[in-house]
Amino acid sequence: MSDDINNGFTERHKARINKVLRRTGYILIIPVVLLIAGLLSLGFITDYIWMDTLGFAGIFTTILKSKIWLAAIGFLLFAVVTFFTLSWIRHTYLGHMDRSQLPPLLLERKKIIPIMVGIAALIGIFGSSITQGFGWERTLKFLNHASFGQPDPYFNLDISFYIFVLPFLKYIVYLLLGLAAFLLVVEAAAYSVFHIYRMSRSAQLHLGLTLGFIGLLLAALHMLEPFDTLLTNKVSLFQESVVHGLSYTDKVINIPKAYVLAAAALIGTVWMIVALVRGKLRGMVTPVAIYAGLLVAGQLASAAVQNFIVSPNEFSKERPFLEYNLSYTKDAYALNDIKEMQHPGNFSLTESMVKRNQKTIDNIRMNDARPLLDVYNQVQTFRTYYEFNDIDIDRYRIDGDYEQVFVGARELSMEDLPDQAQTWVNQNLRYTHGYGITMSHVNQVTPQGQPKYMVKNLPPEGVLDIRRPQIYFGEEPYQNVIVNSAVDEFDYPSGEKNVDTRFDADAGIPLNGINKLLFSLREGSFRMMISDQITDESKLLDTRNIMERVKRIAPFFTYDKDPYIVARDNGSMVWMIDAYVTAKRYPNAEPYKGEKNYIRNPIKVTVNAYTGDVNFYVVNPDDPLLKTYQRIFPDMFTTDIPDDIKSHFRYPEKLFTVQAKMYGTYHMSNLEVFYNREDAWQFPTEKYFNEDIVMEPYYMTMRLPEGKDEEFILMQPYTPKNRQNMISWIGVRNDGKNYGELFVYRFPKQKNIYGPQQIENRINQDGKISKQLNLWSQGGSKVIRGNLLVVPIEDTILYVEPVYIESSNATSLPEVKRVILAYGDHIVMERTFDDALDAILKKINPSSGDKQTGKDGDSIKDNNTEEKNNSSQPLTNAEEQLRDLSDLFDTYKKALSSGKWKKAAEIMEQIEGKLEEVK
Repeated sequence: MSDDINNGFTERHKARINKVLRRTGYILIIPVVLLIAGLLSLGFITDYIWMDTLGFAGIFTTILKSKIWLAAIGFLLFAVVTFFTLSWIRHTYLGHMDRSQLPPLLLERKKIIPIMVGIAALIGIFGSSITQGFGWERTLKFLNHASFGQPDPYFNLDISFYIFVLPFLKYIVYLLLGLAAFLLVVEAAAYSVFHIYRMSRSAQLHLGLTLGFIGLLLAALHMLEPFDTLLTNKVSLFQESVVHGLSYTDKVINIPKAYVLAAAALIGTVWMIVALVRGKLRGMVTPVAIYAGLLVAGQLASAAVQNFIVSPNEFSKERPFLEYNLSYTKDAYALNDIKEMQHPGNFSLTESMVKRNQKTIDNIRMNDARPLLDVYNQVQTFRTYYEFNDIDIDRYRIDGDYEQVFVGARELSMEDLPDQAQTWVNQNLRYTHGYGITMSHVNQVTPQGQPKYMVKNLPPEGVLDIRRPQIYFGEEPYQNVIVNSAVDEFDYPSGEKNVDTRFDADAGIPLNGINKLLFSLREGSFRMMISDQITDESKLLDTRNIMERVKRIAPFFTYDKDPYIVARDNGSMVWMIDAYVTAKRYPNAEPYKGEKNYIRNPIKVTVNAYTGDVNFYVVNPDDPLLKTYQRIFPDMFTTDIPDDIKSHFRYPEKLFTVQAKMYGTYHMSNLEVFYNREDAWQFPTEKYFNEDIVMEPYYMTMRLPEGKDEEFILMQPYTPKNRQNMISWIGVRNDGKNYGELFVYRFPKQKNIYGPQQIENRINQDGKISKQLNLWSQGGSKVIRGNLLVVPIEDTILYVEPVYIESSNATSLPEVKRVILAYGDHIVMERTFDDALDAILKKINPSSGDKQTGKDGDSIKDNNTEEKNNSSQPLTNAEEQLRDLSDLFDTYKKALSSGKWKKAAEIMEQIEGKLEEVK
């Protein structure tokens, strides 16, 4: 009796304990689940807060909503279809097999259903990730796409169909086809057990439905294939046409073949279903074999037509399609509006022409950005933790003069801080920004060959008033920092002391309330959360690398890799970045890279170097891709562009290079000449650092032959393919209302206009120049041949190349020692550009020296006249000068004989200097 009571009490006690444990478990699980969910959503929350502080929360929510909708659709589609498939398989097993043959788990509904739901959920999660990951941008573009207003030449569909609609349709078909193929594999594996597919009508019906769905999708793919013929030059698996886009073989074979294969896929699917239902499994092989045979036959037919019909008479067969290719490629790269003009290529340089084009002459570059970067980094950094990442070319109004300049930003390099300074406080609170810019003339150097600065030193001093010199956002791989903490920020060094500052802008993420916890968790910094140096006024400056910043805001654009800094009229500084819209499916257009065959630059992005504020300025509102993005993100773009921003727009080199390369082929309007590539143009080569490289486009400030004032031009010479003479040059205007206007000047084909490489070869062959360059090289110095510039002036051409000398020691600076100037058959090397120009003018017309024009436009006396005037006067100290020269020459010979090349080079410079004094 007592045992029964004790047993009952024990059972009740155990039940109560279990109940309490279960409740406790639920209580503990809830916060764990919430914690896991919170950690998973932490990135979304902090990203939203960051985007919201910048004013781009709309972009974040639009993308997030589209991803959520697509993820939900993908999850439901994959999960429901998977659960339906598993349920059908279970039902077939239960109906076909004896229960004793089945696993107990399959018979217990309460246990098997949750397992099936779990499997379906896993497949649904996989499907949702694919659906939203690959589909959000395609879907948004499809739903909001703008029209191009231009049909394709064959199907008469708007270009937008190929850019926006076709990719979306293919995405849907491939998504469903992948799901159907997966289910078919599962079904085939399930029904192969005990050959159920032979005996069960349910299994046969299930497999038949899946096969039918796959057949419909294959037919849909084949129905889309004709549109692809306008997007590629492939006519078979192993052959390409000379035409990019629709070709003769496509029209005759590939388009009809696609419709035949679509019909075959449908008929074959019905055939297989019927054979499966009738139990004639061997009969299922027949439609597959016929379908595969049609695929092979189609490829053979395409190859046969291409080889035996097209190739023997290719131009005649492809003529209309070549015309499509030519026309639509010009449209894709905006080449139709290029203005072509003739340049006579005369040898007409005179002093009066120089005077008329003095501003052009004054803006010819005597420096190159690459050697100049070394100079800036050695002369204008002042501390090891400052660095210039790049030197850019821009133009400014300086005292009313329109002047081209070099400019670089002095950024903070945290990696170069001394090891003892690599503390958490220094890295996160104190060393937060770079400081100021350095600017120099493009056409002036000091007597030592160093750049002449327009803005220099710390704090910046010079021709510009920089009121916000701090650079919190730049090109360096900056880590996130906290401003307005209890620690003052280092501003810039001043002698033996450091000047401190505080961040003064309504920018950054406030680290108060829950923000501090959220961003401490995201940064993985426990110290950030507990530090008493972070106050309620502190702010986090997140994503300070400007390229990462704009990509994080708008990942759907492609960005130029060469941002440049601009000093605004209000004393602030902004980074300018070119944003491109690109596409892969412009019909009948040749691609410039991979499959990309459409590119525009409708957006200029600015990032404030102090606050990090970002603006997306619209410069080409008519672009259909931009219109599409404007419909998707209506609050993202700014159409009202400040004048001081607009005045620093540069036509991007990347876009110009793509267009110029395409125009080298697509300038030919005669179809037969275009087909044979008889008049193809290419970029010339030049010598740089003693290596032959392909010449890159370069900016110049110049007056066009038909223009009134100097303007900022981006230009590129052309040479005929496999030849070195110059055939033309292409340029694009950068200023004001003329921004983006492309033009080409052609030289007469009957005239030989020297190309850049020919000028380089003539420099090498000039005895005096090559001797001097070799002498410097043998003396232990490095001779750097700068960029060769082709300078059009009215109806003639000048060629200019600076020569740098850099000694072999690690701390040496490249110095501009000579300027080479070529004109026609004349070539000279002098200490300055003005000297070189005077020498060229003397060679052109030796008797016109009394009318030569100096840099300021005033006439100067000819050296011959001066010599005549001075011939009657005795040469003072003549004997002493000759003795000095003789002694120097003897010392020079001794240095050469003893192998002291560097010393010999220095002595030769002294000799040349004394000879110049005698002159």
